Amino acid sequence: MRRLASWLLDSGPVLVLALIAGAGSFSHVRQTAVEHGQTGAMAWAVAVCVDLTCVMAARERQRDKKTGRKRTGPLSWPTFVLVAGIVLSLAANLHQAEPSVWGWLTAATPAAAFLVAVSMLERRATALHLKPSPPSTGSAPAAAIPSLLSASDGAQGDATDPSPALLDYARRVADEHHAKHGKPITLDLLRARLGVSSQLATDLLRHLPTAPETS
Repeated sequence: MRRLASWLLDSGPVLVLALIAGAGSFSHVRQTAVEHGQTGAMAWAVAVCVDLTCVMAARERQRDKKTGRKRTGPLSWPTFVLVAGIVLSLAANLHQAEPSVWGWLTAATPAAAFLVAVSMLERRATALHLKPSPPSTGSAPAAAIPSLLSASDGAQGDATDPSPALLDYARRVADEHHAKHGKPITLDLLRARLGVSSQLATDLLRHLPTAPETS
């Protein structure tokens, strides 16, 4: 319940803005469609198509960022579709406007607000999928850990014996922790720092010398 309330306080205003702006833009697009021969259900269908296309394109942009898909031209296809939808909505809003500067500005507000709301929701959705960076390991780069793990997996002898390279790396991490905090590193901290399984962290810790705690 508390998480729901927090989400409503955080994202509620953006959703309300999106709904109001979408409704205003929807009304202008539908009215423009009516004036140009698309009456009844077709006018509603045109308006729905324009607004939902913008939402769909924004979601596709967010999905492309999450999957790391590269664009093949100056603009990705979802970005092009989003821009085209906003341009259509803006054109309909301006068509319904009073022919004056303030008339154009006020008529363009729903389309602009809808674009802002969609971009904010897209930004928030992207942020939800971001993972925190692993903690700094000081002596060795984090990119070296996968190769060290591979070396450990392929080590000869007892399956519980980590590779010398991984063991040396774990020893440096443990030494840094002891120098900073004045006590040996724990199993959970070593596992978190290296990003390894509990079993491998136990094997590594078993090979590390136990430093006496300072008073």
